Amino acid sequence: MTETILDFNNVSKKFGRFQALDSVSFEIKRGDVYGLIGENGAGKTTIMKLITKLSPLRHGSISLFGETTGHYQQALKRTGAMIESPAAFGNLTVDQNLKVIAKQNGIQSKNAIDDAISFVGLEKKRKTKAKHLSLGQRQRLGLAFAILPHPDFLILDEPINGLDPSGIIEIRKLLYKLNHERQTTILISSHILSELYQVSTKFGFIHHGKFIKQLTKAELDKEKQSGIRLEVNDVAKAAEVLDNAKIKPFSVSNNHSIFVQTNQLDTGKLSQLLIMNGVELNGMTKQEGSLEQYYTTLLKQTDEGEK
Repeated sequence: MTETILDFNNVSKKFGRFQALDSVSFEIKRGDVYGLIGENGAGKTTIMKLITKLSPLRHGSISLFGETTGHYQQALKRTGAMIESPAAFGNLTVDQNLKVIAKQNGIQSKNAIDDAISFVGLEKKRKTKAKHLSLGQRQRLGLAFAILPHPDFLILDEPINGLDPSGIIEIRKLLYKLNHERQTTILISSHILSELYQVSTKFGFIHHGKFIKQLTKAELDKEKQSGIRLEVNDVAKAAEVLDNAKIKPFSVSNNHSIFVQTNQLDTGKLSQLLIMNGVELNGMTKQEGSLEQYYTTLLKQTDEGEK
C-alpha cells in the first residue's frame, strides 16, 4: 500500500471575517506530483503555509509523514518549500546564500551546496550577487534553497511565475528529475495550467476556499474527452471491429461518428484495421481536451450548483 505523505483533513482557516479555507480535505501519496489548481485567493498558498507551519492551524488536522502538525519532530526536516517569492539576501552571492540556508538546516557538507547549484544549473552564477540575477535565475535559486536538504516532500508555490518559455522548460526538467531520480513527492501550484498538466500526476481543484475535486491524470484525460474521432459509413460495423480488436473505451456519437477515448493508438494502424474489415473511413481527427477548458467548465458547474 502506497504511503500517505500528507493527510490534510477538514481544515478551515479564517483571516478576520474572510473564510480562506472551508473544511478542506485531501491527501498526497508517495511519488505524487500533485497539482493544486485554483484562482487567486482560492486558498492555495494558505494550504502550503499551514503545512509548513508558517500559519497557525486552528481547525482541522494535518498529518505529514505520519506526524501531526502540533507535534512535528522530523516531518519538516524532510520537507522543502518555496512559497511566494524566494527570499534571498540581495547582497550575498548564490554560493553565500546557500551557505546561510545550509547553516539554518544544520548541513555541513560543502558537497550538498555544490550539488544543489549544479542541479538547478547555476554553476556560472555561483559568485553572482542575488540582486543581479534574472527572475528565472532567482526562481532557480529558490528551488536550490528548497532542495538543499534533499527533501522527501517538496512544496512549490508558483515556481514558474514570470519565467520565459526556456525558463519554464528548465524548471519542468528539474521537477521531472526530482520526482524520477530522487523519488521526491511534490505539491505544486501554478496559473499556467498547460504546464501544470505536463508535470503533475494528480490534481486537486480549490475554489473560494472549498475543495471541489481531486482526480488522477488518467481520470482527467478521460473526463476532458481526449481521444480520436472517427467518421465512418457504418458505425455498427466500426464498433464491432473496435470491440473485437479490444480497442476501448469508445462511444458512438451519432450515425456516422465514433469517439475512441485514448490518444495512445497508432492512427495509421487504426485506419488500416477499419478499412481491412470493410469500414469506409471518411475522416479521423485527434481531439485534445485541455486542462484550462476542464477547469473553466468545473468552476461554472460549481458556481451554478451553489445558486
